[in-house]
Amino acid sequence: MSFGDGGPSWGPAGPAGPGNGGTPDWEAMAEASASRARRRKWLMIGGGALATAAVAALVATAVIRANGHDSGATAGKHASELPTASDLPSETSAPEPSFSSVAPPPPPDPRDYIADAKKDRLPVGVEAFFPGDKLASRGHTYARGATHRTTSCASTTQGALGSILTANGCDQVIRATYSRDGVAVTVGIAVFKTEAQAKKTAQQASGGMASLSGSGVPVFCRDGAICRRTANSYGRYAYFTVGGFTNGKNVTKADKNVFTVGDDLTDYTFRQIRHRGEVQASAAANLTTT
Repeated sequence: MSFGDGGPSWGPAGPAGPGNGGTPDWEAMAEASASRARRRKWLMIGGGALATAAVAALVATAVIRANGHDSGATAGKHASELPTASDLPSETSAPEPSFSSVAPPPPPDPRDYIADAKKDRLPVGVEAFFPGDKLASRGHTYARGATHRTTSCASTTQGALGSILTANGCDQVIRATYSRDGVAVTVGIAVFKTEAQAKKTAQQASGGMASLSGSGVPVFCRDGAICRRTANSYGRYAYFTVGGFTNGKNVTKADKNVFTVGDDLTDYTFRQIRHRGEVQASAAANLTTT
């Protein structure tokens, strides 16, 4: 078979167009090239999308597993098979404190421990009531002078008080003198077995406690000098004061400094006796709670 001049010819660029004398069809070739480029572009876009979706799926799976959930465990379950709110454990509340229905006993009354010698077991003496060389009361400080203790109660008194102490069963009397700025006051504590005896003595008081001089304090409130006297009681203790000037001057109602010293010492003595009861009541309370 022979080919004429009108048959097709092939060159490096591909088939020649009909009737163009062997010149390539540049328009057809350009269109074919553009078509191939579009296919490559869409393939690249589609591949990128698939890759992105795959990465997102891997990340989601990692997050789910990191949170402690197994996606495969629930993927095949129907919605009705998944746990509901009623299946979850309810919140547990902390246990509420419980209280005993039995009321604790009331604390001991300090006065009970100084009302009777059977309960008042602390030592009785000068240092128990008047310790130290100085006394502070209501913002004032006083120097302690002579002290004295005796079971001969009547010997510590002036006037009728001695017989009253004896009649009511006085066990002992403790005295101490304090002074300041030319004023001296002697405090005397008469000790009884019961509160009733001490209270009766204070109510019947007549005459008074004898002043106690010495240790830097001269004789005062003797030889007819007019002095201030007081009488009180608390618990099984009756306590008395006698106060005046160390120079022998008579005391009048205008001598407020004498009244101040006497009131300070009276208040101090009361607090000392009360504290004695508080100490013993506290010790008894500690024993009942241990």
